[in-house]
Amino acid sequence: MTAATTLDGVFGGLRDQLLGAAETFAGGSDAVPAILAGIVDDVDRALRERLEIFPVCHHSPASALAMARRLREKQPKVVFMELCEDLAPLLDELRNCRLPVALQAFATDIDGFPAKWAPLSVVAPITEASAEYQAIAYALDIPGVELVLVDRSTDHVFQWSATDEEQREKAADDEAAMHGDAVGIELGDLRPGFAELEAHLLHHGKVRHWSEWWDQYVEQPLAGADYATYRQVMVLIGSLFRRLRPERDDDRRDDDRERYMWTRMREHLAATGADPAECLYVCGAFHAASRVEQFGLDAEATFEITPRTATRWQYGLIPSSHSAIEAQFGLAPGSVSIASATYAKAVSRGGVTPFRLAGQKGGKARKPPKAVPPAADGPVVDRLSGFLSSPPVLDELDEAELLGWSVDIVRLARRNGYLASTADAIAVFETSILLAGLRNRGRPTPYDFQDAAITCIEKDTVPGRRDVRRLCEILLGGDRVGEVGYEALPPLARDVLDRLAPLGLDLEKRTIQRALLDLEARPELVPCSDLLWVLRRLLPDGVVRPIMGTRKLGERPIQESWDLAIGRYQRSIVELGYEGVTIEQVLEQRLRRSVWEPRATAAVALAAIEDALLYLDGHRFVDELGARAVELLAAEQTVDDAPEVLRRVRRLLAHYRATEPELPAWCQAFVTAGYAHYCTLLPTAFVDDDTGVRQVAAMLGFLFSMESLALSLGCDHVQLEIAVKQSHPETPAKVALHWAALNQLGLLPLSDLRAECDALLANPLVIPAFPQYLSGFVQALEPAPALAPFVVEVMSKAFGRLPDTVLLPWLPKLITTLRDHAAELVPVLVREAGRTFPGTLPALDAWTPPWNQTPRPNQPTPQPTSGPATDLLATHPATCDAVANLLDIAPTWQSTTTSEVPAFLTRHPETTTALATLLSE
Repeated sequence: MTAATTLDGVFGGLRDQLLGAAETFAGGSDAVPAILAGIVDDVDRALRERLEIFPVCHHSPASALAMARRLREKQPKVVFMELCEDLAPLLDELRNCRLPVALQAFATDIDGFPAKWAPLSVVAPITEASAEYQAIAYALDIPGVELVLVDRSTDHVFQWSATDEEQREKAADDEAAMHGDAVGIELGDLRPGFAELEAHLLHHGKVRHWSEWWDQYVEQPLAGADYATYRQVMVLIGSLFRRLRPERDDDRRDDDRERYMWTRMREHLAATGADPAECLYVCGAFHAASRVEQFGLDAEATFEITPRTATRWQYGLIPSSHSAIEAQFGLAPGSVSIASATYAKAVSRGGVTPFRLAGQKGGKARKPPKAVPPAADGPVVDRLSGFLSSPPVLDELDEAELLGWSVDIVRLARRNGYLASTADAIAVFETSILLAGLRNRGRPTPYDFQDAAITCIEKDTVPGRRDVRRLCEILLGGDRVGEVGYEALPPLARDVLDRLAPLGLDLEKRTIQRALLDLEARPELVPCSDLLWVLRRLLPDGVVRPIMGTRKLGERPIQESWDLAIGRYQRSIVELGYEGVTIEQVLEQRLRRSVWEPRATAAVALAAIEDALLYLDGHRFVDELGARAVELLAAEQTVDDAPEVLRRVRRLLAHYRATEPELPAWCQAFVTAGYAHYCTLLPTAFVDDDTGVRQVAAMLGFLFSMESLALSLGCDHVQLEIAVKQSHPETPAKVALHWAALNQLGLLPLSDLRAECDALLANPLVIPAFPQYLSGFVQALEPAPALAPFVVEVMSKAFGRLPDTVLLPWLPKLITTLRDHAAELVPVLVREAGRTFPGTLPALDAWTPPWNQTPRPNQPTPQPTSGPATDLLATHPATCDAVANLLDIAPTWQSTTTSEVPAFLTRHPETTTALATLLSE
C-alpha cells in the first residue's frame, strides 16, 4: 500500500473537510489550505512509521495516564526517550528520592566554551504526574526492558546554543527558582510560537493564560480518550504549533535534535538487532511531527554527530518543586500543582494503574496488576474527524467537591488573618459555577475556583504572609518539594551528614533546626563546629547561620548556637559534591582558584590566607597562598586595594606574633616587597587624580607602621624619605596628607605645620577649600596617629572660624567621609577630644584652648654645676661627642662653674658646727 493510498484511505475525508473549510473562510488564499493539508500529512507520516511514536506534553496528566495504559497494552522491550543521553546513569537513583527532583549535569572546569559561561548547569525535572516517569518506572522495574536515552548530550546543549545566550540570561534573572541559573530541559514543550495565535486562543477560550487553555481544551478531553485518539490529537497539535511558528534559530536546533535522536535509534537497533515492533519512542508532540530527512527507520540520510568538548561534567540529583518547574519553563503559577492534583484524582477514580519505582519515597505503594499478554496493534483508524467535529463532553457538576473546596478555602483564609465567614464560602461556591458557565464549562475547574475565591475573599491588603491565590494553590495540592535520598547523594553530601550526626538532629528535614554546641562540656562537638564554619563560608546565606559565636583569628568560642536549614537547601550541598570529595577539598580548590584567576589582587590573596588559617589546618597551603600574594603585590600597577591590604596584613602579623615564634618567610617577603612597592608608587599616587586620599593614606600607613620590621629585614629608610620628598600633590586633601608625612619623618616641625594651617584659615581665597585640607588631616591619622591632638586643634579652629556658608555644606561630607573611609579613626578623635575639652559646662565657660594660651617666657638655662658626673664627662668627652654625632647634633660643651655653697659655708661655719655637735650627742 503506497503512502498516497494510505493517506486517502484513512485521512482522506478529514483532508477534504479541512480543505473545504479553508476555501470557504480563507478567501482564496493558498497559505491556509497548505497548512491544513500539511498537518494531515504530518499525522499520517507519524502513524505510518514502523517505530511507534508516543507523543507527550511535559507534566501532562493526560500524557501520563495514556503512557501507563499503552505500556501495559504493548509491553515494549525497548523504550527510546527524548532525554539527554548522558543522564541515563542517574535514573536508577530516582527510587531513593521523593519527587519532584531534577536530573542535573554540572561543570565548573570548562574547556571549549567561553569562560564567562562557567559554571554550566543543565536540569531535567521529573514529576510523578508525567509520561517520562511512567516510562522510567516501567523500564527499570520490568525485567528484560531496556531504556535508551537518545537526545543530545548536555555538552551538545551548550555547543548548539553558543550563539544564543537569551535562555541563560533569563534563567539567571529568575532567583526564585530552586534550579538557579541552570538551563532547563523538558520533554514535550507544547506552546504556540506564534504570539497572535496564543492571544487568539486565550481570548476566544475565555481564559487567562496558556496553562488554563491547555487544561480545558486538551487535558480534560484526552484524559479519558482511547490511545488512538490521544496519539492522533497530540501529533495534530504538535504539527499545528510547528507550522505556525515563525522562523527563528531554534528551528535549526530542533531539527538537529531530531536528526540526532533518529540517528541514535537507528544505531541502537542496528547494534542490538531489536525488533522495531517491540520498541516505543517517547518524545514531545512537537518532535513527533518532524519533517527532517532523517525521520524514520527507513531514512537513508545520515547525520554526523560532533564530538563532545573536553569539559568535565558532573552528574547528580537535586531537589525540585512545582514552583521551580513553573518558574523555569514560564508556566502559570500553580499549574503544575493543579496538574498533579488532577492526575492523582484520575488515578483514584480507577481505570488505570500507573507504574511506580520500587522503593520510591512518598506516596502509597500500589500492587502491580496481573500480567497480561501484549495486545496486538490494529489498523490505523481516523479518530481525528470525530474528535474535531463533536462538541466536548462536559463533566457534570460535582457539588460535593466544589463545596469542600469552598469550605476549606474559607478555613484557610481565617487561619491566615482574613475575616471570612460562611457567607464567603457560599459566594465562592456560586461564583465558581457562574464563571464556569461563562467559560462554557459544565464543571468548575480549579482555575474557576481560584478566580472565584480571589473575587470573594481577597481584600485590598493581605493580612498575613499568604494571599488568597497562594492559599488556593496550597488547598489544591500545594507546592510539593522533592527530596534527594541519602543513598542518591554525592559522597561529599553524605560525608557532611555523617560528620554532623553527633548534633543529634535530623538534617534531612526541611525545617530550620537549632543546634546548641557547648564546646567545653562536649569536646567531641568541636569537629562539628569546624565543619559548620566551613559550610557557612561555602554555602549561600541561610543554609547554616550562626546565632551565637564567631570565628576570628586568635579567637575560639566556648559555646555556639546555629540555625541549620540543610534539608531545605539540599541543592547547594549536592552541587558542592560536584567539586570535590570532602568539604575541605572544595574550600582549598576555591581559595586556590581565587588567587590564580586573572583578576586576582593582593587583597584577594590575603583574604584567602585568612580563610585558610581560619578553616583549614595546613601551613604548606598557607605558604603557597602567601607566595602568590607577594607576586600579586609586586605586579600591581594601582593602589586601589591598599586599604584592604593594610587592614589584612596588620591582622595577619598580629596573629603570627601571638601564635608563632617567628614570622613565616612569605610574611617577611610581603613586608619587604610592599615597602619597596609602595615607596615606588607613592609620588605617582600623590598626583594621580584617579587615586583617592584613602588609598594614599593606606600606603603611608603601610610604610610607617611596617617600617621598623622592614628595616630589620634589610630595607632602607632613605627610600621612604626620597619618595615623600619627590611627591608634589596638588589637591588640598593630598597636600594635607603630604604635610603629615613630612611631619612624621621629622622634615616639617609641628610649629611650622600649625603656621601653615593658620595661614590657610587667614586666606579668604583658600577658606572654601579648607574642609578638603581637614579631610586630608583626618585621613592622616592612619599613618600618623600621633597627630590626633593637632587634628582636634585644626577641627576646632575650623568650626570656630569658617563661615556658615562653607561649614554647613561641608558637614554632611565630613560625616560620610568618616563613616565610609575612616570609621576606625573616629574613636581616636573622640578620645583625643575628650582629653582636650573640659567635661562640664561650667568649666567650658572658663576654658581656654591650649593652642590659644600665652606661652610662658623662656627660663634661663641653668648652668651645669661641677660634680663627680659632670667632672667625669668633661674630662672624657669622647662618649658624649659620639652620641651627639649619631643624633646629628653639634657637640658643644659649656663651661662648668664652681658652686657658691661651699664658699658660703666656709665663711660662716657656725651653723655647720652646731649641727655637728647636735648629731654627736
